[in-house]
Amino acid sequence: MTNGSFDVLVIGAGPTGMACAIEAQRAGFRAVLVDKGCLVNSLFHYPANMTFFTTPELLEIGDIPFSSPNQKPTRSEALEYYRKVADHYRLDVRQYERVVRVEGSDGNFRVHTEDRFGKNDCHRAVKLVVATGYYDLPNYMSIPGENLAKVAHYYHEPHPYYDNDVLVIGGKNSAAIAALELWRHGAKVTLVHRGPGMHKNVKYWILPDIENRIRNGEINAFFNTTVCEIRERSVLLETPACRREIPNDFVFALTGYHPDYEFLTSLGIEIGKGECRPLCDTQTLESNVRGIYLAGVIVAGARTSEIFIENGRFHGRQIAADLVRKLAPQAAAHRK
Repeated sequence: MTNGSFDVLVIGAGPTGMACAIEAQRAGFRAVLVDKGCLVNSLFHYPANMTFFTTPELLEIGDIPFSSPNQKPTRSEALEYYRKVADHYRLDVRQYERVVRVEGSDGNFRVHTEDRFGKNDCHRAVKLVVATGYYDLPNYMSIPGENLAKVAHYYHEPHPYYDNDVLVIGGKNSAAIAALELWRHGAKVTLVHRGPGMHKNVKYWILPDIENRIRNGEINAFFNTTVCEIRERSVLLETPACRREIPNDFVFALTGYHPDYEFLTSLGIEIGKGECRPLCDTQTLESNVRGIYLAGVIVAGARTSEIFIENGRFHGRQIAADLVRKLAPQAAAHRK
């Protein structure tokens, strides 16, 4: 069945996708957001006690103030803020609808979706914006045992791991934060990183904390080390000195995430070599496929540290400006 026709359909209802829909609405276009999860799904799956590294005003979209008593807002505050923004602008958000394929071309796209119960729908749109982020696709290690139930690629909260042997794989912010929080809540933590030490970009107030815990022996750490195999009650490490087996109950493989290149290429979007940047106009953010725009972190390809909410939130304005130039006459005819 066909479930509506729109001027702009945004795939991905994160902060950047919301900003794109808001700017399209402000320009007079009918917009809809489609997301396979909930509103700001990636933020929802952040650690429960997470505090942002940035200040509230840098997370604002749609010129709606983000009020917080804290210099750095919490995950809970951010979720409440984006819910209020969605309510304020009466955004049309189709949650829990996975895009399974896109047909058609500029001016007449048909976006086929499937909900949690297997029901299929089709949305028609003149233009598409892809703002799918990257947090849903972890970088797998492709090692034996990675599919065991005790292995997770996301860290949420520490309580279930009290008095358990927990391995944290990674050397950046997410690994450092997880290791510290797990240790402070009674887990026996080992950290493994393939580099010679914690990554240089670990936040300045976190780095000395994790380094001191390691120096004091409170968190065990293996650097220049990789995980060879994950077993039911242990993990096998390849250290500079030797291959070593240590006891283990749970593993957090916080090895990073990547954009959905397969979905982008299915749309006909060209992916550059090396940094895997999708081809798009830097001014308008329109991809090499006419009528399909890119927004948010996927614009940077593999360099996911280049674009955050703080700068991706402005992509909606760039796209809306181009929509006004190209779509206004077309949309007027489309609505008749």
